Amino acid sequence: MLAILGAIIVIGSVLGGFMWHGGQPMALNQPNEVLIIGGAALGALIIATPTAVLKGLINQLTGLFGGGFAKKDYLDVLVMMFEVFNVARRDGLVGLENHVEHPDESEIFQRYPKFLKNHAAMAFFADTMRVIISGAVQPHDLEDLMDSDIEAMHEAEMEPPTALNTTADSLPGLGIVAAVLGIVITMAKIDGPPAEIGNSVASALVGTFLGILSCYGFVGPLAVSLKHRVNENRQYITCIKHGLLAFNKGVAGVIAVEFARRSLFEIVRPGFLELEAACNEAKRR
Repeated sequence: MLAILGAIIVIGSVLGGFMWHGGQPMALNQPNEVLIIGGAALGALIIATPTAVLKGLINQLTGLFGGGFAKKDYLDVLVMMFEVFNVARRDGLVGLENHVEHPDESEIFQRYPKFLKNHAAMAFFADTMRVIISGAVQPHDLEDLMDSDIEAMHEAEMEPPTALNTTADSLPGLGIVAAVLGIVITMAKIDGPPAEIGNSVASALVGTFLGILSCYGFVGPLAVSLKHRVNENRQYITCIKHGLLAFNKGVAGVIAVEFARRSLFEIVRPGFLELEAACNEAKRR
């Protein structure tokens, strides 16, 4: 929703300033320029971007309309790990197999729907737990394994924002293309009335304006917003990593989730007493 608010502010500020100077808003209504710039930018994006990355870009753009990770989401994932680690302490690692192999049927994971719907986080947690249950990997090797997984996921998630940022960089140039085409049309009318020539030049200049505004006012910031969301996802996965790593070293569940809690940025980090109270409540279930 903040992206929509920001777009409204950009449009309002630009149009407001233009009208304050006596400009006529309808002078900026040039659908032909929008078609040239927007169509060329979309075509260039399709040419340069693999199909899988395009699908990822669409998913990430639609995901911006949903909320990111709040403090409650991190508290939930910490308590979820605490519950899982407690099952291992009570029933042994064998007691985790049904939860790991069939997460959709697990009563623990069902209590945390946002985590369960996060397929990347769920797969990371389940796959790592399978390795831990097998008992065939030392803690330092497990950390290397998780780091490789996180890095691969992060690089894949960064491809859509990078593609969108490249498109943003091309928009000023495409605005110039639209302006040049407008000048070509103007030169064909050079012996016409001054008013007609002036309108044609104005239309051409609108192309340059739209290209620059689209780059720095909309598409570029949108790409940055996607990068921030990708970094949030990485922190979420990294939090899970620290909990799993501590658990694999044999520390108690409550201490393992404390390792995970300490890896979070302060703005989203639940307090120690807040986490302790949530874990105590989970024990009573």
